[in-house]
Amino acid sequence: MRRKWSFAAVGLLTAICMSNCLSGTKGEENIIEPREVQQNFAPAMMPKASFCGEEIDLSNYYLKERFDRELISFSYWHSQVFLMIKRANKIFPIIEPILKKEGVPDDFKYLALIESNLDPRALSPAKAAGIWQILPDTGKEAGLEVNDDIDERYNLEKATVVACRYLTRTYELTNSWSLAAASYNTGRARVLRQMETQKCNSYFDMLFSEETNRYVFRIVLAKMIMENPSKFGFILHRSDLYSLPKQTVVKVDTTIDNLTDFAIANGSSYQLLKDANPWLRSNRIPNKSRKQYEIKITRKEDVRIEVKNIKIHNKNWVVDD
Repeated sequence: MRRKWSFAAVGLLTAICMSNCLSGTKGEENIIEPREVQQNFAPAMMPKASFCGEEIDLSNYYLKERFDRELISFSYWHSQVFLMIKRANKIFPIIEPILKKEGVPDDFKYLALIESNLDPRALSPAKAAGIWQILPDTGKEAGLEVNDDIDERYNLEKATVVACRYLTRTYELTNSWSLAAASYNTGRARVLRQMETQKCNSYFDMLFSEETNRYVFRIVLAKMIMENPSKFGFILHRSDLYSLPKQTVVKVDTTIDNLTDFAIANGSSYQLLKDANPWLRSNRIPNKSRKQYEIKITRKEDVRIEVKNIKIHNKNWVVDD
């Protein structure tokens, strides 16, 4: 009983003190002033936008609202946008020549960006893997090796070719790059079915699921921000960008029983070997078929990168060059 009264007394005293502070009964010095509120501004709507040369009519209220949703989302998604720009400096130089060779518009590098944030080890709950987020069966059907030891969905060059050929085939069926992009999210069969149902062949005039409705707009916004980050408030310097270290390629067509020993024999380490070759999923390469693999080697003496030697892939990404 005594303890209960003690708690009650403390509670009553606390309430009186708070009341006095709020009411100012003990003087102006005890009045709690409201803190200054941080101001946040809505990002300015762009006058125009396009995807693969296809203009988006932003005077259309429906398209404007869909576009604006992604504009706001990207503009205040600071941590991931910074990572995207930093990673793009080492990833885009690899992707861009492949897109060009395969006849796919350069804008599709931003599809890879929104799929994985350019994380080479990205793995979705649905088991889609790599920068292009390719599903296991899709990868195997396209000729990629996918097993516990080797998973070429994590091989950036090979995965980019597979993605390009998927997109090109969809474009041949739809005559629309925006629908080809949408198919990457929702599936080619569903896009073709919706074209027939809605009697339309323009993504921007069609209705899909919520995720697919947002998908191409997210690509467009990623493109706009990546083309001029400082315009959206993302300020970076040369030293902020990621850069590939010097690497050599070793061709192997035999079994490797221990990748740690292989790495050390080539002046590298297990850690560096796996970072350069995320498609190596175990500590060995069983190779009964004598398939030829190209393994990138980063030697220990090449891990240090001086700021002055960082190549800036897009001069608009930094403010000091």
